[in-house]
Amino acid sequence: MLKQKAALFWSGGKDSAFTLYTIQKKYPQFDIVLLVTTVNQEFKRISMHGVREEMLDKQGEAIGIPLQKMRVPNEPTNSAYEKALHLTLSGLKESGIDFIVFGDIFLEDLKEYRDRILKAHDLTGVYPLWKKDTSVLIKDFISSGFHTITCCINNAYLPKSWLGKEINKAFINDLPEGVDPCGENGEFHTFCFEGPIFNQPITITKGEEKFVPLNIKTDSSEKETGFWYIDLY
Repeated sequence: MLKQKAALFWSGGKDSAFTLYTIQKKYPQFDIVLLVTTVNQEFKRISMHGVREEMLDKQGEAIGIPLQKMRVPNEPTNSAYEKALHLTLSGLKESGIDFIVFGDIFLEDLKEYRDRILKAHDLTGVYPLWKKDTSVLIKDFISSGFHTITCCINNAYLPKSWLGKEINKAFINDLPEGVDPCGENGEFHTFCFEGPIFNQPITITKGEEKFVPLNIKTDSSEKETGFWYIDLY
């Protein structure tokens, strides 16, 4: 069977890792020829996740699929982000890629946004995890042999103590009520360092922890909201 060339948008976390695994196991019609990652050009880190670019490179090497970085400014405007995205997608289409794979699970607005952008480039979105039960997905992720660590925590949902934790059965069982087990509402982000898609585990060292507040004015009596990051190297 002649496989169809596809690129996968790769964040370095559990959802994109399990998406790649699912494509390889259950979607034989696709050949993932490229991983695409959004990188903050100022800090040289994965956008949202805050992971160093060199750790991303190690993932690419361990997976064995070429990696392309879509560089965006720090805190980009919508127009700046879309400019980079359109440029990237144009290049993918010109290279013979017709399908773009994402790890989205249930955020309807995000999927609609992606599909609208893709349509402008005559590209088709593929969503292997779409509408799956996140409590089942995370258990399947763990039982498949993946290892991942929280690299970013939204303190509106979880305290700092959840930062730098490996996601395992105990992690899932201890999550507060209302927190999605896959962090699909932005409760946490992860870095995947071992699993069946990697030809070898990635060694990680936990470094400095840093709090980045959201630029939102709140009552002085309210807790400052923002994100905790841990430096992994």
